Amino acid sequence: MKSQVSIVRSQRARRLSISAACLAFFLAIVEPAYASSNMQQVFITIPNEQLPNPADPLAPVSDPLDPNPESPSLLELDSIKVVDAQTMALVSLAAAQVERAREAKGAKAVARQIIAQKYRWSDRQFTCLDNLWTKESHWNYKARNKVSGAHGIAQALPATKMEIVGTDWRTNPVTQLTWGLKYIEERYEYPCKAWNKSKRSNWY
Repeated sequence: MKSQVSIVRSQRARRLSISAACLAFFLAIVEPAYASSNMQQVFITIPNEQLPNPADPLAPVSDPLDPNPESPSLLELDSIKVVDAQTMALVSLAAAQVERAREAKGAKAVARQIIAQKYRWSDRQFTCLDNLWTKESHWNYKARNKVSGAHGIAQALPATKMEIVGTDWRTNPVTQLTWGLKYIEERYEYPCKAWNKSKRSNWY
């Protein structure tokens, strides 16, 4: 039994000796080659004025490697306004209205909403408005008179008049509706008066 233990111990000692020899060989061959290689150490020097002030733990530190020194620091990001859920909902609603108004039926529905919120005209007035803009453009926001240059659902002339509401008047039917209703209210007070003018003169 003792002889077997001695054999095991001698085998372990031999393995350790071989491992130590291999390690020594590795260090003797690899380490000098590593040390003699052309590797260079890179040091970054930070000017004193860019170091944080110990008396002011909140003082921002400039990054010497930042290619855009005017980029906002972490502290400056706190001043950026966060868009809340209510604002996002309003933006989503506005986008949905624009898409809805690209079709004649949807444009009429959006016009009714604007009238109910801002002008409170009667159903009779909306009937006059429907007759007027059906005659002018069939409620097509892309409608354009090739002769006069009038454009949009309300056939604004010149079309650039609608810029007082939005510069997207060429592609945004809600901008056109908003301008058209405002124009009628300011010039004729009610859609039926504008419709009567159109029937007499073929324009309004």
